[in-house]
Amino acid sequence: MSVNFGPGFHATSGEHVDSSAYERYLGRWSRMFVPKVLAAAEIAVAHRVLDVATGTGEVAAMALSGVGRAGRVVGADISVAMLAAAHSRLADPRFQPVAADGQALPFADGTFDSAICHLGLMFFPDPARGLKELRRVLRRGRRAALCVISTAERAPMWGVLAETLARYLPDQREVLHLSFALGAVGHLEGLLASVGFREITVTQETRECRFESFDDYWSPIEDGAGSLPLAYRALPESARRAAPRPRRRGPG
Repeated sequence: MSVNFGPGFHATSGEHVDSSAYERYLGRWSRMFVPKVLAAAEIAVAHRVLDVATGTGEVAAMALSGVGRAGRVVGADISVAMLAAAHSRLADPRFQPVAADGQALPFADGTFDSAICHLGLMFFPDPARGLKELRRVLRRGRRAALCVISTAERAPMWGVLAETLARYLPDQREVLHLSFALGAVGHLEGLLASVGFREITVTQETRECRFESFDDYWSPIEDGAGSLPLAYRALPESARRAAPRPRRRGPG
């Protein structure tokens, strides 16, 4: 069986994104790392900020509080459904949603004071090209900040699920594990250096959160947008009924 996710990897083209389900699936985790990312980007009052792969606007929402009245935040995403969710959530004239491929940004050189790509770069067909674009649209001497998911073992919420789905979609194993494609610190550092970034710092950050129940973990996967939920829903109904729900021994 083959799954074709197509453009907008985290949302099916033409379908509405359930922001509540996305929040329960990814938002609660994403938000834990955003303050660190914004600090690394050195966002300041009156800055013009680019948020690539903005999704439902988690980073953009926090960035708006840092740029003040004179600042602007541009949220770029290849998925129109995600942008619609972000625009609905952020009813703020300082936020500008733009449908764009992160590997071919429609902005002039040196347009932005800060640039961010939070939990998106690992899904780019060519991450180096995306980084090159990020650097191109930055003003000279300004900073870009990235956040990617670590290895599957360090992110069991998604790692266990990806491994379970790969048993039923073996030909899609590589796609299902894209979340962890940039998890090696040395690999990410090498990519950044290869496109001309300097003064590179790559650190591993750990955050922990517990689910109240297994259903608290599983229901957003059944309902939410995202590469793994889309893969799960692509399974035939008989396979979904037969597939054991992924479990992990021990706490967490």
